[in-house]
Amino acid sequence: MARRDLEGGGGRTKNNRTEGNYTAHESSNLYEADTHWTSWLVPMFVVANIVVFVISMYINNCPKNNLGPQGGCVAKFLGRFSFEPMQENPLLGPSSSTLTKMGALRWDNVVNGHQGWRLVTCIWLHAGIIHLLANMLSLVFIGIRLEQQFGFVRIGVIYLVSGFGGSVLSCLFIRDHTSVGASGALFGLLGAMLSELITNWTIYSNKAMALLTLLVIIVINLGIGILPHVDNFAHIGGFLVGFLLGFILLPRPQFGWLEQRRLPAGVRLKSKYKAYQYVLWVVSLVLLTAGLTIALVMLFRGEKGYDHCHWCRYLTCVPTSKWECSNGS
Repeated sequence: MARRDLEGGGGRTKNNRTEGNYTAHESSNLYEADTHWTSWLVPMFVVANIVVFVISMYINNCPKNNLGPQGGCVAKFLGRFSFEPMQENPLLGPSSSTLTKMGALRWDNVVNGHQGWRLVTCIWLHAGIIHLLANMLSLVFIGIRLEQQFGFVRIGVIYLVSGFGGSVLSCLFIRDHTSVGASGALFGLLGAMLSELITNWTIYSNKAMALLTLLVIIVINLGIGILPHVDNFAHIGGFLVGFLLGFILLPRPQFGWLEQRRLPAGVRLKSKYKAYQYVLWVVSLVLLTAGLTIALVMLFRGEKGYDHCHWCRYLTCVPTSKWECSNGS
C-alpha cells in the first residue's frame, strides 16, 4: 500500500496438480482428481481497480483544479484525465485531496469522523498509474493461480479480509498521512500461500525449495516497505491476516480420505484432516478473531499503536544518511 505524504463460483475442470515447486505426490488418487477452478474473481478485481482509478482521474480533473505553484499537469493531451504535477504526485495519479474525497485512509476521518468504511474503500484506490500497474501485475500472478486451486470464495475472502486487516493496522500506527492501495490484500495472499504450504506440508514434493523461495519473496517485499512513503504496516497487517486465514480456509484432506468413503458400511474412516491441521485451524481462528477485535477497539478508542510498541516505527521506515523518517512514519 502506498502512503501519500502529499499534504505534509466459476466453471471447473479436473487436472493433476503440478505447479512449479508445488507438486502433489503422484501416488495419491485424491490429488490426481483435484479440482481446478476457472479464475474469474481475480480478473474482476483487476478490472474494478482499473475502473476506480479511471473514475478518480475523472474526478480529479487536473487542468481545472490544479491552480497551485507545483507546475503544469502531466500528459495534458489526456484532458481532465491528465496527471497531477510530478512535484505533487510522482506516481502519475490524482491529488491527495481527490483520494481523500473518494475514500482514502486517514486516521482523523476514520476515528474522529466516524468513517470506518474507509478501512475498506482505501484498498480499491491507487496513488498513481505506476502504483496501480505494480499491484495489478502482482495480483494477476499470485491471485489467479490461487483461485484456480482453491476457488473464488476462499480466495475472495482472504483478499478482502486481509486488505481490511492491513488497513486497521496501518490506521492504528499512522495518523498524519493518506494511505491507499491493494498491497495489504496482496500480502494477505502471500501469507496464505505460506500457511497453505505449511498446513499441507505432507502432500508436497520439493517443499523445502518452495518454502525457501516463498520466504525470500516475502522478505524482499517487506524489506521494500522500510523505504519512506511506503505503508509497511498495511503490508504486515495484511500478511498476518492472510497467514492465519490460510490455516483456516486452505487445508487439504489427508491422503486416501476420499477413497475411504467408498468402503463398505461399518468400516471406520480416518479423519479428513490430520491432527496438526485441526490444531492450526483452532489456534489461527482464535488469534485472528482476538487480534482484529483488539486492534479495532484500540483504533476507535483513539489509542496510538506506538504507545504500546515504541520500536515498531522501524517496521515502516528506517532512517539513513539518504533519507529521514517523519514522526508520522
